[in-house]
Amino acid sequence: MVREIQRKRKTFWLYGVVEPRTGHSFFWEFSHLDSLCFATFLELFSERHPHQIHLIQVDNASAHIAHSLSIPDNIRLIFQPAHAPELNPIEQFWQFLKQSLAWQLWGSLAELREAVEYRLQRLNRTLVASLTRWDYILDALSVAGI
Repeated sequence: MVREIQRKRKTFWLYGVVEPRTGHSFFWEFSHLDSLCFATFLELFSERHPHQIHLIQVDNASAHIAHSLSIPDNIRLIFQPAHAPELNPIEQFWQFLKQSLAWQLWGSLAELREAVEYRLQRLNRTLVASLTRWDYILDALSVAGI
């Protein structure tokens, strides 16, 4: 008799935004990747920076395009073309973070969380900008008057 076993994995999701010119960043941990968590993230970000209009580039993940998604008034989502993560500055940051965690064995999810938190606490704007500030993105922002 063959028994099928489905293993449950413990996970967490790190949501984030970066400003490529200045290196400002904002990150928050969630239990899921869904429209409810994404809406909460947007609200937290909006509350942290209530006096500016924020353009946030996102992919076409279902969490980003849900019809029920509540977007704060000071946030505008810009959707990148499908299958083009290289166009989003934060993807370079995610690669950097993943590389710093690669090839390590974590004994628990809590240990991984601590390692991620440690790295996020030690970020500085110069490093974030160096990873995300691409000339063609800055040129596009300039042309758009942003």
